[in-house]
This record gives sequence, C-alpha cells and structure tokens, in this order.
Amino acid sequence: LFLTSRHVREYLEHEAMVNVGIKVEEVDNGERFKVSGRGELHLEVLIETMRRKGYELEVSRPQVILKKMGDQILEPAEVVVIEVGSEYQGAVMQALGERKAQMKDLQTTLANSVRMEFNITSRALIGFRSELLLMTRGSGIMCQNFLEWRLFNGDMPSRRKGVLISNSSGKVVAFALAALQERGEIFVKPGDIVYEGMIIGLCSRSNDIVVNPQKEKKHSNVRSVLSDTAINLISPRQINLEFALVFIDDDELVEITPLNIRIRKAVTKETDRTRIDRQSRFDARQE
Repeated sequence: LFLTSRHVREYLEHEAMVNVGIKVEEVDNGERFKVSGRGELHLEVLIETMRRKGYELEVSRPQVILKKMGDQILEPAEVVVIEVGSEYQGAVMQALGERKAQMKDLQTTLANSVRMEFNITSRALIGFRSELLLMTRGSGIMCQNFLEWRLFNGDMPSRRKGVLISNSSGKVVAFALAALQERGEIFVKPGDIVYEGMIIGLCSRSNDIVVNPQKEKKHSNVRSVLSDTAINLISPRQINLEFALVFIDDDELVEITPLNIRIRKAVTKETDRTRIDRQSRFDARQE
C-alpha cells in the first residue's frame, strides 16, 4: 500500500509527465494536491487507476476551473446534444432546467426518439451523465463540446438532503440499521466497519443527523410476543467512485482505498463541526 503524501506526489508527478491533460499543484506545503484534468471522467479514471495500484487517498468535491478577466469572473459553457426515447423527454428537460440549461433545438427522429440541444455551463453538468443513464434506464445518448467562456451564473442547485453521520467507531449492527432505514437511504450493511464522522446514509430531511449504527437491542428478563421478530433490512446503496464524487458536499471527502470507497465529513468530530458552524454563522452576521 502507498499511504504517504510522498508516494502520492511521485505518482502524480510521473502521471503529469506522460499525460499532457493533467496538471498537478501542491497545496499546504505538499500535504494536499490540486489536480486539474479534462473533465469529470478524466479525473475518475486517474483516481480509479491509483486505487487499483494500491494508493490510499482522500478526494474533495470536483470543481470547474474559472477564469478572471478584469473585474469579471468567467466560467466555461458547453453545447450538449442528448438523444433519448420520447417517453423520457419531459424528465430530461426538467432535470436540465433545474441546472439552468437553455434549449436551442428539438427534433424528432424516425426511430421514435427525440434529439435535444442545450447550452449549459460545465459546472452544471457535473454528475448529469450518470443521472441521465439512470432516468433513461441506460438508453440515453449524450455528446458535449466546449462552447464559450461566459459570465459566472451564480450558485447551482446542490444536494437538498442531509446525511446520516456515525457518532462512533465499530461494527454496524442490524438492529440499529432497522431503525435508521426509516430516516433515509442507507449506505452500509451489518458487519461493516465504520468510524466517527463517516457518512452511512442519506437523510430524508434537509439537515445532517448524527446517529449510532452500533446500537444493540436491550435484553431484559421480560419476554414479549414481538421480541424475536425477524429484522427486515432494505439492501443498501452500493457506493462507487462515480456516485461518491457527485454526492459529496463542500465539507465532505471521499476516502479511497484499494478495498473500499467511503464518504466522510472533512471534520470527523461532532464537537469540532459544531464549533466551526457557529463560528461561520457569527462571521456571517458580522459582515
């Protein structure tokens, strides 16, 4: 296994020499690295290659490179052509409308499909490819190309729901998951090893909730009819690299190892996260 920043630096520097599409910059005196590439898929391939070669690393949320011209901030925009079955037209138009896309053309083909052309910022396209395949059951076709630099278009819609965060370290217990799955979508299964600050599910509410996935059933001398009822668990979502990079928020990281891909808070301790949140709200009021 390659765990240290020295190993990661050596690999990234070698990759930047043989791959002209990658640019590597050191941040925080070499403790972190800013890696620029040609799109979301390009970086996913690089990270997956490192994982299979035995490297362990943590990755933050992908960001689009912005350009400053005078007092204005510019961002890249792309032209996107999508071809889907006519039954998926409404879902695709709604999804791109939420991402502030502008429709430029709409044509119906002979194969009972619809070809749509949009102008959209590169920032809004992050994660849309997998969403398109999901909503069209793998039948959607998407082609994109750089269009122009345009004025920064403000904030884009982000994840509307919070997450379930583990408050301790240890093995996940089925009894605890039975109660937690009512609060949202679960990412782990009984027997998995979790730690404090690790994200174990998607919350059904908009706020983050700290939970205890190691909570076991209390035993007593009194027996009831329902005491030995079998626990029915819903199959957890399988976390892969493509989903994790799109899912995380600005205060979260993807932990990548040769054996596992996990999602965690950048600050693992709940007390530290609370202190930072209070300080940020205080600073916002002062401004």
